[in-house]
Order: sequence, then structure tokens, then C-alpha cells
Amino acid sequence: MRTEKSGLQELEMYEYTVEGMSCNHCVMAVKKSVGAADPAAKVEVDLATQTVKVESTAAKEVIASRIEEAGYPVLAGK
Repeated sequence: MRTEKSGLQELEMYEYTVEGMSCNHCVMAVKKSVGAADPAAKVEVDLATQTVKVESTAAKEVIASRIEEAGYPVLAGK
């Protein structure tokens, strides 16, 4: 996990193992849901490895919860 100062808030880098993503619709659903928690978040989804990387000022648990609310179980997170 990497931390950077961005204004007054710190950016955190999280990586999650996420189950059930298989297409661009899945990618867009995850990005939209994470964006609802932090519109400035940077989200990278890798369908081949079933991982989601997020750079955000939101807490790790909040991001994981948003991914799960999009319908994709989070199996692990760093």
C-alpha cells in the first residue's frame, strides 16, 4: 500500500481480489460504484487476474463495501 499527500487528504493504494468479473460491464459497474464513494478515485480492473486496484482518499473498508454493493464479492484486500 502506497500513501501520498494530496492537499489535506492522503491517497491510499489498495488492491482487492474480486470474484465474478468477466466483461466490460463488470468493469464499469465496479468503477461507478467506487466513484460513488470517491469521485476522484483512480480504479484499475484486471479481468484476467480478478483484481481491482484503487487509489483513493476513502478508507479501504469503504471501497471494499462499494465493490460488493456492485455485486462482486471481495475475497481479499491489501
